[in-house]
Amino acid sequence: MNATVARILVHCYPRSWRERYGVEFEALLQDSPGGLGEAIKIVGAALHERAFPSQLHVANEPPHSFSFLVKRPGAFLPLAMSLTALALVLVHIALFGAAREADEGATAHLWQLLMAGQMPVLVFFALRWLPRAPRQALCVMALQFCAALASLAPVFFLNL
Repeated sequence: MNATVARILVHCYPRSWRERYGVEFEALLQDSPGGLGEAIKIVGAALHERAFPSQLHVANEPPHSFSFLVKRPGAFLPLAMSLTALALVLVHIALFGAAREADEGATAHLWQLLMAGQMPVLVFFALRWLPRAPRQALCVMALQFCAALASLAPVFFLNL
């Protein structure tokens, strides 16, 4: 395989993975015949490593740091749900204005589902991480609270 292509494929992986395996993997790729199918498999493996880091990759990160906790699904999902709810409200306001409607529409129902649906995930996160890493878990929960307030603000202030 071409050295430039091998270098590009190695750079698809996360930095900590590259620091540990990059040199050997790049040499292995340069010695292999390569091909489009192999390159697609390598990119897929790199994306998988970014989404679901291996234990060796995670071992480089402190086990109870803020950055470790915020990447856990119990912390990330409520943030994503609050930000999605905020985006729904802002798009609705941009498209239809901030006038109060007589009947709640689909946007209001989706917003309610997103805001209520994150509560069980928040409870799970609190039960799991508060005993293990209380300071970092409280920081993550404060971030989740701020995201929920950001989603609530347009609804409250515009009386939607």
